[in-house]
Amino acid sequence: MLSGVRVALGVAGSIAAVKTVELAHELRRQGAEVRAVMTDAAEGIIHPWSLEYATENDVVTEITGRVEHVELCGRDGWADVLLVAPATANTVGKMAHAVDDTPVTTCATTAFGTDMPIVVVPAMHEPMYDHPGVLDALDTLESWGVSFVDPRIEEGKAKIATESAIVTGVARATTDHSLAGQTVIITSGATTESVDPIRTLSNRASGKTGRAVARACHARGAEVILVHDGTDLPWATVEQVESAAEMLAAVEDHAPAADALVSAAAISDYTVSTAEEKIRSGQENLTLELTPTPKLIDSVRADHPDLPIVGFKAESDDDDGNIVDQARRIRERADLAFVVGNAASVMGEAETRAALVDDDPEWFEGSKAELGAAVAERLGAELGK
Repeated sequence: MLSGVRVALGVAGSIAAVKTVELAHELRRQGAEVRAVMTDAAEGIIHPWSLEYATENDVVTEITGRVEHVELCGRDGWADVLLVAPATANTVGKMAHAVDDTPVTTCATTAFGTDMPIVVVPAMHEPMYDHPGVLDALDTLESWGVSFVDPRIEEGKAKIATESAIVTGVARATTDHSLAGQTVIITSGATTESVDPIRTLSNRASGKTGRAVARACHARGAEVILVHDGTDLPWATVEQVESAAEMLAAVEDHAPAADALVSAAAISDYTVSTAEEKIRSGQENLTLELTPTPKLIDSVRADHPDLPIVGFKAESDDDDGNIVDQARRIRERADLAFVVGNAASVMGEAETRAALVDDDPEWFEGSKAELGAAVAERLGAELGK
């Protein structure tokens, strides 16, 4: 997600500084190079050696004759982005007023002067976050183009965001915004049909690919609406649904204002009448009458004939030719922009192999995160035509 991106990681004196070793590891796992810069207060919480180990680079703890702030964040400097995580109330206020009395704030002032992307991750007690002066400083930084990864408000503290959310924020700040101004609906994961108050019918879809597409679209500047049976995510507006009917209704609600739909969910093909009470066990035979569910892409296409739609098609037969043929059929039937076809055997796996089928199909092999990026990139190209 951050392949080749150089991150200057500014660490201020919040207790959340203890999280920065894992943050540095996660940035590097996503392909970034990282160099850390620390305030004196941060050094009182975490030793610079820890970040030296995590980044495999020397840590800047003071500005010397090497003018480290210029080397990192100046014109033609090393970094592509300045990430301040955690950012305390003290550091936020100094950044907003060009107070350069720590290595982190000096790097920030330099980065502002070179129009380098800056991502700020606040972490402080909630009353400090709500202080009028801090709010004014945050507003000032936002007006200057700073991107924020909002904290998690828990136990009266504005706790630092998750590593995943921070990485996504850095990706959005450093990725070409090929989907800027676009609203993209993405369906993801499995749907579930209730047999009775306890039992359900579902499938093995994990939702990894759909979530990866959502994250990649957000990184490219899109406003993302994620429709799935899962948790809230900081980079999307999440519509939580369970059944195929609920998923279709949620998509239809958002479709009039959307610029594209990516239908990555494994939607139930059949539903069943739900028993009001638990069906008692011990019967020799039980017959359930299954009723076909409406095809989501067909229903949306009928109501929104001009909406660009990306389809997904999983096949139990892993023959390449069959996967491409089935993807072509669904593309032609519903007039889709393109279709992602794959073997059902990749469900739940981290790695995948898929065909991106349009007029000139091509095969992709790699992680589902990388597939999400490929789908988002191709969608941006489609919407840009």
